[in-house]
Amino acid sequence: MNRKILIAEDDSDILNLLKLYLESSGFQVLTTSDGEAAWNIMQSDKIDLAILDVMLPEMDGFTICQKIREKYTFPIIMLT
Repeated sequence: MNRKILIAEDDSDILNLLKLYLESSGFQVLTTSDGEAAWNIMQSDKIDLAILDVMLPEMDGFTICQKIREKYTFPIIMLT
């Protein structure tokens, strides 16, 4: 089974490194650099894990985390 991970991170170096590592471990990785886009992705795809930066443009990681918990139960890792 191919698990789907969403990474929301506005630092492109961190984003690319995480994506490379996770894809090489067999995960399907979706990425975005802003919070609003991350929330939209969650509405249209089944996510197994979210990795969220705290400081994101459009919607910060804490707000996304609160919205996720209102609707979903998948794990969340916060990057600070």
